[in-house]
Amino acid sequence: MTMAERDYTVIIQPNAAEDGGGFVALVPDLPGCMSDGETREAAAWNASDAIFAWIEEAIRLGRVVPAPTQHVA
Repeated sequence: MTMAERDYTVIIQPNAAEDGGGFVALVPDLPGCMSDGETREAAAWNASDAIFAWIEEAIRLGRVVPAPTQHVA
């Protein structure tokens, strides 16, 4: 994970049992960027991959990559 990836806020929430359980990780600054995992740690780890992929694809498409902002939960 690069420094930039660590600067993005990741919100981790329990996933409903009917949606498979585990946890979902959302990245508010990157629309549509999310991941999940069986544990909070797995969801966070997977979110770092999702952030990297999101940024890589945005750059490939010539789109602006939003700067990280601070979110208060």
